[in-house]
Amino acid sequence: MKNYFFLKFAICSVLLFIYCEWFNYYVVLFQCEWPSLEYVNPTSSKKNVQPVKFMVFTDTHLLGFRNGHWFDKLRREWQMYMTYKAALYLHAPELVFVLGDLTDEGYFCSPEEFDYHAKRFYKLFPMSKHTKVYVVAGNHDIGFHYSVTPYKNERFIKAFNASGVQLITERGNHFLMINSMALEGDGCSFCQTVERELLKIEKLLKCYNDSNVCPPNIKREKYSKPILMQHFPLYRHSDKACNEPDEAPVPLKNRVFKEKWDCLSKEATYQLIKQIKPRLVLSGHTHHGCTRPLPTNDGIEITFPSFSWRNKNNPSYGLFVVSPENYAFSKCMMPVESTVINIYIVGSSAIIMWCVYKYYRHKREMKYKYV
Repeated sequence: MKNYFFLKFAICSVLLFIYCEWFNYYVVLFQCEWPSLEYVNPTSSKKNVQPVKFMVFTDTHLLGFRNGHWFDKLRREWQMYMTYKAALYLHAPELVFVLGDLTDEGYFCSPEEFDYHAKRFYKLFPMSKHTKVYVVAGNHDIGFHYSVTPYKNERFIKAFNASGVQLITERGNHFLMINSMALEGDGCSFCQTVERELLKIEKLLKCYNDSNVCPPNIKREKYSKPILMQHFPLYRHSDKACNEPDEAPVPLKNRVFKEKWDCLSKEATYQLIKQIKPRLVLSGHTHHGCTRPLPTNDGIEITFPSFSWRNKNNPSYGLFVVSPENYAFSKCMMPVESTVINIYIVGSSAIIMWCVYKYYRHKREMKYKYV
């Protein structure tokens, strides 16, 4: 009889574990769908061009060998792996963009450790023949501006195939990814490299927009205002004006941002907008969500929270559908860590109470049976 109750207890416990650690991700993410794209000109022949569907998340902060407990590392990596796996299965995006801080200790770890982190990143967030993954550097990957060395910058570029400036063009949509730490404006060597690349892209976009300013022998693409992606948010005073389900909690929401640390400087922000003229800016770094208009009021900036439970109890990612004329966005809320813990507590309590009830009921039945 004891073995029978133990078997029931074990089966119920395994089912609870499977739900929390596997099925729950599909149940929660199934509620998020691709947004509907509205065409600016319904009669345009460009409607026949298939829009691009892509997914965005940030700040995975894969733990290294110094910060965090092994169970903390296991728990958070499994959470991110299952979310990514479920998202790819349910949404099947063409492109995935990760906006920096892929690692937690990348800016000070050894070469061997960095290689290990890079391999682990692509093991958790793999590419496929249907999905391409693009990344940009964050301060935890190479350090804040004044701690970036040519070696740390180059090893990130080599490991993740992610240069300081990347222009990805897909069906007339231009995605521009920039290393935020290179926008200090102090003339450092890797800053100058990024500034030169930005100048080239500025001229290239002008060429796409107006054939009269094109140099000879250049292959022109369709022009559309680019989508800018980087780790740091553009300059803002604080997160006070943000109104999101994954926004920063009070009083952190009211904390004044430090330029070049919490966000880009005001000067770099206006220079970037002037050069690139983005229709949409996507960023991370703060670990909290925020949607706000661009300083020029010609588009919006969406800041995403950390993808990891270690930094955010209720993380999220973004789904975008874009055409050269327009875009649509859905924010997908991921499983909430505290909710999963509560499911474990309630489920475990219910299983124990049920087993105790069945056990004493059986004992009472056996007692009256032999009376």
